Amino acid sequence: METELKGSFIDLRKALFWLNVKDASLLSTAQALLRWHDAHQFCSRSGQPTKKNMAGSKRVCPSNKIIYYPQMAPVVITLVSDGTRCLLARQSSFPKGMYSALAGFCDIGESLEEAVRREVAEEVGLEIERLKFSASQHWPFPNSSLMIACHATVKPGQTEIQVNVRELEAAAWFSHDEVITALKRNDPYTQQQNEAFPFWVPPKLAIANQLIKEWVEKSTYSSLPA
Repeated sequence: METELKGSFIDLRKALFWLNVKDASLLSTAQALLRWHDAHQFCSRSGQPTKKNMAGSKRVCPSNKIIYYPQMAPVVITLVSDGTRCLLARQSSFPKGMYSALAGFCDIGESLEEAVRREVAEEVGLEIERLKFSASQHWPFPNSSLMIACHATVKPGQTEIQVNVRELEAAAWFSHDEVITALKRNDPYTQQQNEAFPFWVPPKLAIANQLIKEWVEKSTYSSLPA
């Protein structure tokens, strides 16, 4: 296929730096559906093979007629701020130099607010003072998630980070200027092979990028003279 079309396959995470919103949405949905079908070929009750419908929107067990629909796991992703800085973190699985907002799966029985407070406390040892919902986004990694994005603030003076090394490789506070510089970096996957820079953030189509931009814009507006 690559020879015929004179192109090459690329990891979808990397492609998000170049795709437009429409194409990214289509590819993300396609990848999520393909992974779901691959993981649900058998009925969890009867053990019999399931069959998908023509549209690929569900799978049915012929023996007991149970219908399986694609599902998304709810994930909270939170940008924590102390008023003048924002907290970004990275996992060991992240590409070299990339930092993002804190994120974690919601547990059964938790509300959105409870999940955010627990994740922030677990990962960096901070207590949330205020919480505000921002937006949501379907994310195909690792196996189709509904990303629920929030902004959170901690009390000034209560900003000492205690990194949970079982979940994070590093976490740090970043200034307004540092974050602006990171947002301006294009195609860091390629650039990091040729030059060294402190850190970069997720691509523009990721909701983490949107959270970071919202924080920068709010900080810029609040710093303007009246």
